[in-house]
Amino acid sequence: MTAQPIGWQYPAGQDSSDCAARFFGLGPDEAVARAWARLEDAAQLPTQSHAFAASLSRTLLADAEMAVLVAPESGGSGGLLPLCRTRGYFARWRAVGPGELSEPADALCAAPDAAAPLAEALARQPRPLRLDRIPADSPLIPALARAMRGRGWLSVRPGVPMPTITLDESWKCPEARFNAGRRSDFRRGARRAGEFGALSFEVLSPPPARFDAAFDEAIGVEVCGWKKAAGTAIAVDRGKEAFFRDFFRSASEQGSLRIAFLRIDGRAVAMQMGLEWLDRYWLFKIGYDEAFRKCSPGTLLMLHTLGWAAQRGLKSYELLGNVEPWIADLWTREHRECVRLRTYPFNPRGAASLAADGLAWAVAQCRRGRSADAD
Repeated sequence: MTAQPIGWQYPAGQDSSDCAARFFGLGPDEAVARAWARLEDAAQLPTQSHAFAASLSRTLLADAEMAVLVAPESGGSGGLLPLCRTRGYFARWRAVGPGELSEPADALCAAPDAAAPLAEALARQPRPLRLDRIPADSPLIPALARAMRGRGWLSVRPGVPMPTITLDESWKCPEARFNAGRRSDFRRGARRAGEFGALSFEVLSPPPARFDAAFDEAIGVEVCGWKKAAGTAIAVDRGKEAFFRDFFRSASEQGSLRIAFLRIDGRAVAMQMGLEWLDRYWLFKIGYDEAFRKCSPGTLLMLHTLGWAAQRGLKSYELLGNVEPWIADLWTREHRECVRLRTYPFNPRGAASLAADGLAWAVAQCRRGRSADAD
């Protein structure tokens, strides 16, 4: 089985190993869509879905060069990997998702051995490769280690992990999972919230006709919090708002979208947006109204959705996006290991990328040293 890019005519005189399938919107390429649909049962992350990459291609990556590498096998496709890059001779291929949204990414393989032809094609093509936040148990990692022998250098270093909470019967009453001090904090928060008005929780699965109203209400809550000042609120980043609106609309059509609210006298003061998928709850976005900060509305809503997820018999509660200190401090230290993977082909592009990464590392070390000296 040989991995070949699809949906792209190679320029005259150019070797196929120097090209990849290129698309700016996944919808029109029926071959890619069909291959993806056959493989999605093997997905382990929601970021491996066709909908995720298609939404990125229409929004945050609309101006990027995008490609999907497919490893075919008889009767279907064995594996695929969506990639993107900027234009230019020295630009490297990278996974879609980590750079734009800090989300994990991985090749989508029907079986572990499907990673081998993908790795072979990646090792043959001349551009360096950057895969950030790829699961440490991905079959693509050992496959690339073999494929790069004699063709270039491979760097694999620890990456940002994926926090997770494994759910069981005990999480149906989530307060009981915490020590007495934490339980007291939860009760205090609920009591203070009650001083503002009547509390209510809801976890919605909005149909497409009601999606925009629910989405707008959720991002309206987020923009009332600290994320607006930090510049990370969806509503202050038009590109991210367009992506999440597009991606979550697709999830709404599939019935997997979940939008949760904590309300006080009917007013939404905390929100979550995520997916119920693969018997897990995948939390993408959170936010709360700073005016109600003293009652910890985000904490109260997360406590509620933990219990809700356990009561639905879900296997785990997955915290996506950036890893913040409060996750380990309050909720979980359990995580899935990830790595940062780089390839440097034995050619001018590979040498340039290696030099750039080495310089970036040296600058970072120098800054850490200066910071330590200042302390």
